[in-house]
Amino acid sequence: VQLQASGGGLVQAGGSLRLSCAASGGTFSSYTMGWFRQAPGKGREFVAGIRSRGGTTVYPDSVKGRFTIARDNAKNTVYLQMNSLKPEDTAVYYCAAGRNLILSSVSSQNSYVDWGQGTLVTVSS
Repeated sequence: VQLQASGGGLVQAGGSLRLSCAASGGTFSSYTMGWFRQAPGKGREFVAGIRSRGGTTVYPDSVKGRFTIARDNAKNTVYLQMNSLKPEDTAVYYCAAGRNLILSSVSSQNSYVDWGQGTLVTVSS
């Protein structure tokens, strides 16, 4: 599946952004979708995931309560609503797709086979 992420930009601390990731070329509803981010000089970090069946969501503690992942299977799109943004949220955000993921593997980047190109989010203090 091909993925196209969008919605990044510059926002002040405390503000909000919504990222979108449009999928094409596959059966979107069958994929578990994830969002990851990579800050300058750091490794790629899991941000949120949503499973294909039942829509179970997974978040790390660093974003829990601030970020929300959602999917619209009719539009082949997954969203990441980011509220109460902090300067440490600054990163390139990537969406990813994987199939047949068990719950415990949703947070692992190795579980995902298709990746979008990334969209830059900059949070100023």
